[in-house]
Amino acid sequence: MTQVLELQFETTMGKTATITIDAPKPNITASDIQQVMATIIAGNVFEVKTGAFVAIKGARIIDRQVSTFDLTTV
Repeated sequence: MTQVLELQFETTMGKTATITIDAPKPNITASDIQQVMATIIAGNVFEVKTGAFVAIKGARIIDRQVSTFDLTTV
């Protein structure tokens, strides 16, 4: 099972922008996430077509199970 952390931000145009992080640390807390997102907004380091990140909209961890097929022996 693999996990990704999605950080959702509101942009200056009122749209949602998402940053996805692979393999977040297992003991991450809501406080940790909020701190990082606030730092990203304050640093103004990302800008997308709908503007700069201006507010925290949400965050979630997505669990994914991946099954790989061995096609070399077929």
